[in-house]
Order: sequence, then C-alpha cells, then structure tokens
Amino acid sequence: MTAIRLGPPPKQGLYDPQFEHDACGVGFVVDIKGRKSNNVVKQAIQILKNLDHRGASGAEVNTGDGAGILIQLPHAFLRKVAKKDARINLPEPGFYAAGNIFMPRNATQRRKIEEVFARVVQAEGQIYLGARTVPTDNSMLGETAKAAEPFVRQVFIGRGPDTADENEFERKLYVIRKRAYNEIRVSTIGGAEFWYVVSLSHKTLVYKGMLTTMQLDAFFLDLQNPLMETAIGLVHSRFSTNTFPSWDRAHPYRCIAHNGEINTLRGNINWMRAREALFESPLFGDDIKKIPPIVNPNGSDSSMFDNVLELLVLSGRSMPHAVMMMIPEPWSKHASMDPARKAFYQYHSSLMEPWDGPADISFTDGKRIGAVLDRNGLRPGRYYVTKDDLVVMASEAGVLEFPPENIVRKGRLQPGRMFLVDTELGRIVEDEEIKAQIINERPYAEWLKQFLVHLKDLPAAPELPAPEPVALAKRQVAFGYTFEDQRLLMTPMARDGVEAVGSMGNDTPLAALSHKSRLLYDYFKQLFAQVTNPPIDCIREEIITSSEVWLGAEGNLLDPRPGDCRRVELAGPVLTNEEFAKIRRIQLPGLKVGTLRALFRAERGEDGLVEAMEDIRAEAKRMIEDDEVNILILSDRGVNKDFAPIPSLLAVSGLHHFLIRQGLRMKVSLAIETGDAREVHHFALLIGYGCSVINPYVAFETIEGMIRDEMLPNVEYTLACKNFAKAATKGVVKVASKMGISAVQSYHGAQVFEAVGLRQDVIDEYFSGTASRVGGIGLDVVAREVLMRHTAAFADRKRALQTELPSGGQYQYRADGEFHLFNPESIHRLQKSVRTGSYATYKSYAELIDDRAKNLSTLRGLLDFKQGESISIDEVESVEDLMKRFKTGAMSYGSISKEAHETLAIAMNRVGGKSNTGEGGEDPDRYVPMENGDSKNSAIKQVASGRFGVTSNYLVNAKEIQIKMAQGAKPGEGGQLPGTKVYPWIAKTRHTTAGVGLISPPPHHDIYSIEDL
Repeated sequence: MTAIRLGPPPKQGLYDPQFEHDACGVGFVVDIKGRKSNNVVKQAIQILKNLDHRGASGAEVNTGDGAGILIQLPHAFLRKVAKKDARINLPEPGFYAAGNIFMPRNATQRRKIEEVFARVVQAEGQIYLGARTVPTDNSMLGETAKAAEPFVRQVFIGRGPDTADENEFERKLYVIRKRAYNEIRVSTIGGAEFWYVVSLSHKTLVYKGMLTTMQLDAFFLDLQNPLMETAIGLVHSRFSTNTFPSWDRAHPYRCIAHNGEINTLRGNINWMRAREALFESPLFGDDIKKIPPIVNPNGSDSSMFDNVLELLVLSGRSMPHAVMMMIPEPWSKHASMDPARKAFYQYHSSLMEPWDGPADISFTDGKRIGAVLDRNGLRPGRYYVTKDDLVVMASEAGVLEFPPENIVRKGRLQPGRMFLVDTELGRIVEDEEIKAQIINERPYAEWLKQFLVHLKDLPAAPELPAPEPVALAKRQVAFGYTFEDQRLLMTPMARDGVEAVGSMGNDTPLAALSHKSRLLYDYFKQLFAQVTNPPIDCIREEIITSSEVWLGAEGNLLDPRPGDCRRVELAGPVLTNEEFAKIRRIQLPGLKVGTLRALFRAERGEDGLVEAMEDIRAEAKRMIEDDEVNILILSDRGVNKDFAPIPSLLAVSGLHHFLIRQGLRMKVSLAIETGDAREVHHFALLIGYGCSVINPYVAFETIEGMIRDEMLPNVEYTLACKNFAKAATKGVVKVASKMGISAVQSYHGAQVFEAVGLRQDVIDEYFSGTASRVGGIGLDVVAREVLMRHTAAFADRKRALQTELPSGGQYQYRADGEFHLFNPESIHRLQKSVRTGSYATYKSYAELIDDRAKNLSTLRGLLDFKQGESISIDEVESVEDLMKRFKTGAMSYGSISKEAHETLAIAMNRVGGKSNTGEGGEDPDRYVPMENGDSKNSAIKQVASGRFGVTSNYLVNAKEIQIKMAQGAKPGEGGQLPGTKVYPWIAKTRHTTAGVGLISPPPHHDIYSIEDL
C-alpha cells in the first residue's frame, strides 16, 4: 500500500488548499479540584463519542475526518510502559517530558529521523531518554485512513541540569520541536514529510488521528489502560465540510481545540511573519532566533492559531491574557465597558490585530482549562457543573448524562467572554475576575495617555498641497475615471454619505477578457463567508464592528514596553485632504513621515514600471533603516505627459510584501495618496493588501468639479468630502463583514480576495499568497493598460478631446462603453423570438449569447464540453421527465414585476417544474387555480433572513420550503429593495410599510453554522 503524505494535497488546477473549511464538535471535562482519575479519561472519550454527529466520514464510513484527546501527563502509566517497552526509568513529574510523534512507516527512515531528533535534544542541553512505539490497532480503519496512517512513537526527554524550572523546560521543549522541524523537514531523509510532533510537553499529552469518534480509544490502546489518569480531558471531533482530512489536522493541537474558522488568516500569517524580525525575549534569550517560522505554513487555521497562542504563553503571558489579545471583546463602541479594560484592549491592539471569525476555542496549559467565543458568539458552547466538582463544556448540552439533582449550575458561553477552570486554585474563575486581574497588571491607561496620538488632536496643517499643474480632466482620464463613475457611484457617496445601490447583475467581461483598459483593481474579486461561516450583520450589530486603524511602527510582541503604543489612532482608513495633511506634517517624538513618488516614466513602458517598483522598494528600505521613517506615504501626485501613475494596488502590495521579506514591515505603516481609488472595492483592496490610510485626492477634486458643474446641487464641498470618506469607510466595514470580519484592523493585510486573470509570477512577486486559479496577464499588460489611459489623457488635442470623460458603460449600456452580454442586439432577438414564437429567431439569440460569452465575456464561455460516446436516444429520459427537474431562480416579487413573477410560476407549473418565490413572499390570491386550469402558485417557497411575506398560509401552500442561510446573488450581503420600489401592493405582500426600504440581514440569524441545522 502506498502511503499518502500528511496534510492536504498541494495547489493544483482550480484546487487551492487555502479555501478549505471545516466545522467541528469540541468539549472537555475537568475535575475542578485537580484530582486525576481514569474516570475523567473515560468521560472525555464518552463526550467525544456523543459528538459523533459533529464529526464526519467520507464514502468510507470507517474513515473519519479526525478525532482526538488531550490529557494531563499520566505519570503512573508512562512510568510503567516506558520501563516495560523501552527500559526507560522515568524521573519524577516535572523532570521529564513525553510526546507523541507521527513518523514514516519505513524503519530505516524512522531511525535516521530519530537520530536527528536526539541530536537536537542534546544540543539544547536536555536528555534524550528514548522512545517507545505507541500500540495501535488499525483493523477498524478504512482504506483511506490506512493509506495515510503514520507510525506513532512516544518520546521521552529528561530535564537538563542547567534548566532552572518547569517553565524554562517547557520553552526548551518548544525550541527542540521547532529546531527539529526545521532540520528534519528540509533534510534529504526519505519520509521526512511524515514527521509531525503531535505534542511534546512535561504537562500534557495528545492522542489524535484521522479517525471517527468511535475509533479513537479502539485505535490507541493506551487509552484503554486503567492507569491512564488525568484531571483534564479535552476532545474534538472534526467535520471537514470541503477539505481533505489528514492525520496531522485532527484536533486537539498543543494548546487548543477549535470549532470555527479564522477569516483573517492570511493577514494574521503575514503579520506574524513580519513580526519575527523584531522578536527579542528575556525568557528565550538567543533561542528566539532558532524558532522561526512561528506559524507552520502547511497547517490549518486552527493549528496556526495554536502556534501563536503557544508562543505568547511561553514568552511570559498567562493563557487567558494571550487569548484576550487574539480574540478581544468588541471594545471600541462599548460605552459602558470599564475604562481599564478598554485601555487593555486598546494598548494590545497596537501590538497585534485580532484573529477574527466564528470560533469556539477551548484552551488549556495543562493546569487550567477554559473556553472563549468570538466577539459575535457565532458558535455554540454549553457547560454544566456537578456537585462532585466536575465541569463539562461542549458544543451542546447533554454530552454526558448526570442526574438533574447532581447539577448545581448550567450556562452557556457568551460572545467575547471567557470560561475558566483553574485546577491549582480548585475553582471556576469567572470572566470578570480573570480580566480584572489581567488588565490591572500594568498601567495601560497611563501608557496610552502618554504615548498614543489621536488624529483629531493633531494640529491642522498650515496649507494643503499646491494645485496640480495638469488639468483635472487629463488626470481623470489617466486614472481611468468615467462619467458613469461620477454620476452613479460618487454622487450618492458625496451627497448622502452612502454607497450607491443598484439592482442589476454584471454581464460585462472579466477584466482579463475586456477590450477596454481596466484598472488593476478589476482583476480581484472579494471573497465572502460561506459553507460553515456566516457574514456579519454590520447594520443591526454595528456595536461589534470597528473601523479604527493605527499608524506608526509596532513594538516587540514578546516583550511589550510602554512606548509600544506610540502610534497615531484614526477613526477610519479614508481621510480627507485636510486630515491627510495633518499626517504628512506630524512632528512628534518617535513618529517620522516620509514620502515616495509612485510614478514611472511613460516612455520606458513595462520596463519603466518594473524599474519604478524596484526604486520604490530600495528607497523605502533606505528610509526605514537610515532615516528611521515609520509612516511611509506613497503618492502618485505629479502625473504629466512624461510620468504615468503606478497602479496604487501594485505599489502598496508590492512594497508590503517586499518589506515582509526584508523583515522591515513592522517598522513602518503604509499610507497612500492616490488618484485611482474612488469606489469601495478599491479602498477594500488597498487596506486588504497592507495600506493603513488612504487619501483619494483626485476623487475629492472630482467632487469639487461635480459641485461646480451642478451635478451635486446644494452640497457644500467640505461636507461632500466628509460624506465621501464616511461612505467609503462604511463600505469597507461592510465588505469586511461579508467575510465574517468585524474589525478593519483585522481586515488590514488579510488579503481576502482572489485574483482572476493575473499570471502567477505577478502574484508571487507582488501579491504573495493570493489565489489565482486560472492564470492571466503579466505585468507587461498591466503597464500597457496604464499607458493606454495615459496616452488618451495626454494625446495631441487634435487627436483627442481632453475635456470629456469616457462614458464608461460598466453599469449601463453605452454604444462606446464596455461590452454587455445583454445589449440592444441580443435583447432585440430575445424579444422578437418571444413575440413571434419563432424557434429559429430564438436559436439565433442563443447562438449570439453563446458566441459572445466565448469570445468577449465569461470564464465559462472559454470552456468546451468534453466529447463522449453517443448513446441511443431510447436510453434518455423523455422531455416531460426532464422538465420536472427544471427550477427557476429565486427572484422575489418586487425585484421583478408581478407579470414576470406570475408568468414564471405558470410556465413551471405547466411543464411540471418548480418556480421559486424568492424572499418577497407571494400574494395569497395566487394559491387559487385559474379558470383555465393554470396555477400562479410557486412550488418553492423561500424563507429568507428577512422573512418577508412568510406566514403559515404561505408555507402550507408550498411543495418545497427553501431556507436561505445567506445571499446567493449578493454574497455576504442582505437582499435589498429600495424604498422607491416598495409600492403599496409590494408592501402588502411582504407585510411591511410602503415606501420604506427593505434590507434582509446578511446572515440568517437562526443559522450561523452547520450545527444550527
């Protein structure tokens, strides 16, 4: 049997492992008084078995997605089996460590790996005592689990004579594990890719694997031994919703078991990688240089969270302190929060960003065990306490049976709150007590008062930048502005402080397929929460969102100092010219601003763009290292006939990743003074790729021109600019919420986008870590598109009208604008075929759509059907049977007209298919058949997040009820019907008020995850 490597498959074709999701069951049992017993092990395993429905298996019911248990080191058991199996005499607890390690099944490969591991242990001043083979029984495993099954060894390490105490010993074990990983995984030893340390500690031991919940104790025979005793048992059952299960990705990890997802993962990884260059620790000393990379790049989101939490604890923080840093409460808009607690969170937000996403995380350091929910409370957690001092916590109630009279307390985990049992103290420590102790350890409020700078407190700049010598119209063309941008997008933002609202789909080509010059922003698509992951309702739950950003260098995460919060705090990332001028003119101790030009020589073409990016990188490095600049502004002011603008997204992301690779990223914040950003998608991308602050100065000049041209009547310029910045910031919060991210700080650098149409070398150099599954254009085409706009702007007046913007046509068809799949020609053919009933005319319409989709518009149009062998028509179902499977899209009454909605229902009922009401309800009159026998009753009735029109009568008249967990047409957002479209007859059907806009919550508030179903 050929062994399969640990972890998911590598990136290939359209598969990318970074898009994997999972949902799980987690639970623990603990004796509050710290009394170890085999009964706790049995109870933990029973909890796991009772969480079987939260785990999963594939087509092979005996191959699980993963199950595991974490316990305290069972000294009596280990002393016996170490002596019996490996002739090892173990010292007293605290003076040795044990760990389970996955190894290759080849004995020669194992021996070589163990020799390297033993050498590392000795080099770190510890004693390699030996190892035993963990007895296992794989008879019940499926073929897939067997094919990937590792050989399991249990190693024993004695505490070195120069190791002062248990805490230092634990740090040395961590260094050993990291050093061994770096040496073994990069070695030429065969089978090294199978080597994985499940756990290595003097306090805890983990057994886990690619198992079902029912297989864990049957597979690991150790767990059946009555000498296996613990006071803490943490278990986990994995459900890989669209992932490849593997032995190493089973939980628990070394500190945690996790049910949920980390939506900000890519940014968290990048920022931790960037921080490594600053790491210094009095506790680790020189060992700190041996441990990078901190985050295992091949791990899951849970393992990466575990990596960081473990480091924070080993560097001197308590585990609850570290958890509060990584999963903070929503503090910024919490008016009644204790000022000292708010100061704690505010100080630590200057050190690191939250790890955001739906999460129920159980954690333990071997003496204390607890659990915490994300700030939104999007995962369930229930606990109860018994009279005999047992605490049981799990994803749901009822995982262990106790007589009701034996239960003294029940409860549930609350958003952002912590539940903790301390076996050394022998009691439950309440959230208030935990946090009161931690927040008062240091004078965080005093430090903030002394060092933190607020934008509003900075002096106003004496003057703004001088007006550009080049006419606005030319610069607008150079930056790709259109009349449509002004009229449709910027007008509501400047006038009302809100994003533009539209109701049509996008039938224009992907940027890579367009014949028009497109901005680099258009090559990126926003990701959104899906599968096991709800979007955030940023309208109704605004209190848990945050738009604050910070400017300035970050401090050393492992050894924080008062001055680490010497930064500038801003209420939002989009600044007006006046606010940005304040930043440019900062003159305060520890804060220094520098500016780089983001322009390239037009005559140099692609080479000019590449050269300019190299110059920016080199100059940024010099300014950071030599001039100690810690706020760096990229500015594309100065565009003229000789100099074209570097696309802002390229400049920001290219510099961001360069500085990460150079170990300089945490020493500087990036700000941009940009001419090309003007819509929410642009701002979201710039923030998502590392920019902290954005000043869209050409957008503000454009607003001034719109006021002058009476496109914004009765709007004052200063207010219009503030409205625009407000709308942009609010839009970024909404975009982040679509991905289940609550704070802009977490969204900063998170890269929750996918590139569609960019070549891999461009991604690797400038947008590292971004998924680009179909390839596309290189930097040469990016430069060519910039120069097309530049040439149009600065061409000879005889050959171009410089005072008029292109019409655009991106949102509404224009003859000289962007191509639309549904254009006057295609719509004419469709209407003619319907009116005349001509099948030939319909075929000409279909051929036109298919041809244009293939040549001009869609990705799917580039795919061909793979030809197979033809079969007899007699083997194919009849047309009538096939049509029974037809279902229409869920388009609501109100989004389309009464006539269209009813016609779809009649047509589907005639052919035996099913029409869908959408989320707008249905007029009860339609439930009665028509005189001619037709029926307007839609077979599928939808229950969406807004529940518009949902009544008992509505539901009983359905053949199929469709519960919509989240939006499909507007992923991550709620459906919206503008007030102007809520006519009295629409309002009657929806049971709402005429003229009042209707917005469905982005998530269905009854369904936050798979377990809620």
